[in-house]
Amino acid sequence: MRVLIVEDDARLGPLLERVFQDEGAETKLCVSAEAGLRHATEAFEVIVLDWMLPDGDGPNFCETVRRANVLTPILMLTARHEVPDRVAGLKAGADDYLGKPFEVEELLARVAALVRRSRQLGSINIGDLAIDRLQRRCLVRGVPIELTVREYELLARLASSNGAAVPRAVLLRDVWRMGFDPGSGVLDVQVSRLREKLGKEASRIETVRGVGYRLRIEP
Repeated sequence: MRVLIVEDDARLGPLLERVFQDEGAETKLCVSAEAGLRHATEAFEVIVLDWMLPDGDGPNFCETVRRANVLTPILMLTARHEVPDRVAGLKAGADDYLGKPFEVEELLARVAALVRRSRQLGSINIGDLAIDRLQRRCLVRGVPIELTVREYELLARLASSNGAAVPRAVLLRDVWRMGFDPGSGVLDVQVSRLREKLGKEASRIETVRGVGYRLRIEP
């Protein structure tokens, strides 16, 4: 298990690292939101996130990574125990919430539950194409395909539609964070590059005239 810890407390951060390492986990400790966001797109199975950070807060962190289509489960740690605070954290994109102070046993149990659930939902398999959402990678016939971040996000977004056509405007919004088509053909160029990399599975990405694209899930 790989754990990203975003915690600026000089004592708690290293303590959390030791706790997870004692359980056999690989850890990365970040002491700021900026550093955490740089690593959040990497292949971690869970993010343990402090609410208060020197350059931001937990809810904003969650909103940022979810807008980037990062699906890694997030456990938020905070001394805020009021219901509105817990609701705000969950609405921002956190998957679970643990108040400070906490028992190590409960922390480990909650993290294990998040990882267990995410592993069950972690892969989309379509023919010889496999999209590993936890590792943020694609495999064709078991062989990893080198994709850019944008190419992976485009493929994952098409896969999430379960075979339905995804309008161009929606792809531009969800993958490029654009509210309009700039007329540069950026989407078509990216689809063309993605098809090239998928090889024999390229024909699964179908053009739907007047709409956008779909990922064919039928044989």
